[in-house]
Amino acid sequence: QVHLVESGGGSVQAGGSLRLSCETSGFTYSPYCMGWFRQPPGKEREGVAAIDSNGTTNYADSVKGRFTISKGNAKNTLYLQMNSLKPEDTAMYYCAAHLSPPWLGHPRPGGTWFDPRASLWNFWGQGAQVTVSS
Repeated sequence: QVHLVESGGGSVQAGGSLRLSCETSGFTYSPYCMGWFRQPPGKEREGVAAIDSNGTTNYADSVKGRFTISKGNAKNTLYLQMNSLKPEDTAMYYCAAHLSPPWLGHPRPGGTWFDPRASLWNFWGQGAQVTVSS
């Protein structure tokens, strides 16, 4: 059984940093792509960053230059390093796995090349809250 477990969330002041981790288990084969998503209070889920098995990454315009997605050496852990955090980064953050290439033929509003709809990603974690105060 596949499990994705996020950790590393918390509260931080604007300008601070946090690193989210997503530990995965139960995969027979490594997923093609892993992604981070977030859902601010009262808003729809949005894509934050994704990385595929070739190391190709894609970021939302709102986090470019501030967030970095990466995989651990053992490939079963996904990270999201978040620097220069802003109050508008406050959200529940989720990691997800996609077993096939999720890349669209064109960027969505916001700059991501992948669809954030839950039904299109195969596995999801339970989420980690990130709160940034001004």
